[in-house]
Amino acid sequence: MELNDLLEKHDIDLTKTMVMRHRPDEPGLRKVLPWMVHERPKVFNAYQQSHSGRQEEALRKLAGDGWIASFLGVEAGRAVFCGLYRIAGCEEIDRRTFWSIPENGVLREHGMLGWARKGRSRGLWFDLRLSADFYADWIGRLVIGWPPPERAWWRRAERNVMPVLSIAEESHFAPAMPDWRELVLSWQELKLIPASWRAALHEWRGIYLIRDLKDGLAYVGSAYGRDNLLGRWQEYAKSGDGGNRLLKLRKPDQFQFSILERLGPDLDPKEVIAAETSWKKRLGTLSPGGLNSN
Repeated sequence: MELNDLLEKHDIDLTKTMVMRHRPDEPGLRKVLPWMVHERPKVFNAYQQSHSGRQEEALRKLAGDGWIASFLGVEAGRAVFCGLYRIAGCEEIDRRTFWSIPENGVLREHGMLGWARKGRSRGLWFDLRLSADFYADWIGRLVIGWPPPERAWWRRAERNVMPVLSIAEESHFAPAMPDWRELVLSWQELKLIPASWRAALHEWRGIYLIRDLKDGLAYVGSAYGRDNLLGRWQEYAKSGDGGNRLLKLRKPDQFQFSILERLGPDLDPKEVIAAETSWKKRLGTLSPGGLNSN
């Protein structure tokens, strides 16, 4: 079976279908873009709503009655399904309008340069609408073969043979949570934590570390409220500083979050605070040598 067989089964015109295999150049964006497919679908879609050069012109010709079969490149020679999008139309926008779109602001936080890298002042913004009828339950699960060369990331469906390799039990875009000792997240990544990870963090009380990568200074905190580590980290995701006096004086885009000690969900808050105090002393995070004010 091939991708084109699936398209034709749903009466999708192959001559009006572009197949795209996204794989961002920016390392930070490459890490989180798979999470966005499920967690922030509007942000993921924004990533593919603007193009340049030949891609832009090819999509312009399909606006109104064409399609994008969207995939992500997670490993060489393969592509994972992100959805089939109808190209409903397009409009020309300028740089200011481009960056005023909220979803583009999120992508920028993860390193996307967009038109700034291309040196453009104007371009097309495509109205892409996800089809709910085309194997929506296979998003993240359908894997196809991607013929060489790898760098040819967009193809015309009717000119290419892309075999269906597998349909996975679980989504490739919902990765298993790493061991808590290995969990290291940037401030930007806190906003995109996969649902399965959030469930685990909700269960754990613990001691966490925030390190400012700009100068290496660190802050030790504890989480024992209603939503435990998840709740505390969500506060940082929103404010950047979590209400901490010394962190308010810094820019959170250089913060790195990790867990120093995982504690039981029923541990008495007094014991959690005692553990926090111990870590502060051992790591020397009290001001002026660190970012804890007390």
